[in-house]
Amino acid sequence: MKSAVVVFPGSNCDHDAYHVLKHVLGQPTDFVWHKETSLKGYDLVILPGGFAHGDYLRCGAIARFSPIMDAVFDHAARGGTLLGICNGFQVLCEAGLLPGALLRNSTVSFICCDVWLRVERADTRLTLACRPGQVITTPIGHGEGNYFAEPGVLDRLEGEGRVLFRYVAPPGLPGGSDDRFNVNGSARAIAGIMNEKGNVFGMMPHPERNSEKVLGDATGLVLFESLVRASAGAAA
Repeated sequence: MKSAVVVFPGSNCDHDAYHVLKHVLGQPTDFVWHKETSLKGYDLVILPGGFAHGDYLRCGAIARFSPIMDAVFDHAARGGTLLGICNGFQVLCEAGLLPGALLRNSTVSFICCDVWLRVERADTRLTLACRPGQVITTPIGHGEGNYFAEPGVLDRLEGEGRVLFRYVAPPGLPGGSDDRFNVNGSARAIAGIMNEKGNVFGMMPHPERNSEKVLGDATGLVLFESLVRASAGAAA
């Protein structure tokens, strides 16, 4: 699986994603500067976390017009796998590649902590190596991670099985969907979604920050392993 990690001015999780793909999983991976105009030859494109262009105007609002974004649209249109993490998710929503928007956290403050995500579907490119209902621990670090969409859009996401992850309570604690653990106030505790074709994914938590045992329980690695497995299956 050949991967590209797009780098915007202000990206700060690009090296994390690169490290997991290149050094932990041994996959060919390149950095691609936001002023480039081609993503040909890549199976996976990642828009990483950070503060693209300083998050001026709105998070992702300027990055959405970077020269590389035409190639990002083309990559998605031809069925290539596209993953936006945190700021990357915000860029995908600003670009209209995913529905909804990321608003200011309900706490009106920046939040940096571990959260627990329940895998709602285990049959997508991003979740193939997961179990249905599996709960994974993943760090977050954002000020605008409150996922919002109109009720009709939310109903459609639910009905089409496009909600991938939800914020839940840690395993063993009563009240698995307790709102206390929906730390940013996201609608229906949604932490990650995908597009209609099942090749564009967005999530606010950072699995690349929990993909080695030295960093925690490494459960975030399962998502990257899923991407590799999906790519191998497509090649076969």
